[in-house]
Amino acid sequence: MGGLKRLIGIVLIVIAAIVAIQTIIEPVYHTSTDDSPHSSAWDIINWLSAISIILGLIFGYMRMRRVGADSSVQEFIAANTLFYGFIFTAIIFFWNWFGILGIGSDFTAVSMDARSLVWILFDAILPPLNIAMGIHLLRANE
Repeated sequence: MGGLKRLIGIVLIVIAAIVAIQTIIEPVYHTSTDDSPHSSAWDIINWLSAISIILGLIFGYMRMRRVGADSSVQEFIAANTLFYGFIFTAIIFFWNWFGILGIGSDFTAVSMDARSLVWILFDAILPPLNIAMGIHLLRANE
């Protein structure tokens, strides 16, 4: 299981790097219009983000469940922060992603400006969560 955890740790770190780099460089090469508000690279990156969120939730839950009475306060805080951070990220990501995919297209209570703000928040939250979980998994001794 240790080898699998390390591999997943590397995957999470790579996805974090992809999201962070794309977020930073997209304004350099893509001009947003009403017809094309984001570059087509996000169509692939969103799938990678979904995978990393699911992996983060699974391994975050496993880590949180291992925290017991004999664990340090630091480990308790780290495990809970990662798990609940991934829950928060999952909620905003899937809500926004389903919105741009047209699932529930009758839901018009939120403008595209609000959805864009949520994407900015998501793009800033996912990389640190993925890196923290990835490093934890790379250090797995089990």
